[in-house]
Amino acid sequence: MSMDSRIRESFDKQGLMATLGARIESVQKGCVTLSAPIRAEASQQHGFAHAGVTFALGDSAAGYSALTTMPDGAEVLTAEMKINLLAPADGERLIACGEVMKPGRRLVVTRATVETEYADGSRKLVAILQGTMVPLGTETP
Repeated sequence: MSMDSRIRESFDKQGLMATLGARIESVQKGCVTLSAPIRAEASQQHGFAHAGVTFALGDSAAGYSALTTMPDGAEVLTAEMKINLLAPADGERLIACGEVMKPGRRLVVTRATVETEYADGSRKLVAILQGTMVPLGTETP
């Protein structure tokens, strides 16, 4: 199975991403971009996208970027993820770009940026995430 197909098949199993209306924008080795509309039902009290949406999208983009570096049959879990919220997400949709900073057999260090996109196509950086992913199913005998 191709890397792209593996990522898309796994992504399609994520209930939260489906609930958020998230979709895969691109898949490349070490880099995955996701997007999700900013919806009223996922907003906070000031009308901005809730930080939980920003975190979930960034975490998934980072996790899938890690998975692109692993063999068929492997999975990945987040062990740790830090987020810096830089600005309110007040646009039309969120775009999260996850990338692998350092691949490894036991740990994969990732980062993600999350931008808000406005109706005119312009974007603003709203969050930066950095995390550690744990590969599963990649043990060697």
